[in-house]
Amino acid sequence: MSLDAALAALADPVRRHAVELLGQKPRRAGELAEALGLPAPAMSRHLRILKQGGLVEETHPEFDARVRIYTLKSGAMDELKSWLAATEAMWTEQLAAFKAHVEGRTG
Repeated sequence: MSLDAALAALADPVRRHAVELLGQKPRRAGELAEALGLPAPAMSRHLRILKQGGLVEETHPEFDARVRIYTLKSGAMDELKSWLAATEAMWTEQLAAFKAHVEGRTG
């Protein structure tokens, strides 16, 4: 998964809401469209972007190969979580250094 593709996929609030819904349970595209108040073609476009971003995957139940069930991809957020943790650590370090600098001037 590319971090850039994941961030681009999550940039849209509709797709973030879809990810939240899929975090609750796997769903069919029609269920997602209904929950989000979208027409089917729009939901399909959002799902395609989420798949390209490496965030969701589709499966087909044994009873009907035409049915697509969407789920969150296992481990899909690992790279994003690592980047966020490293970025947060960098900001914490920078802010601490700035605080020390300011306190050194006024203290």
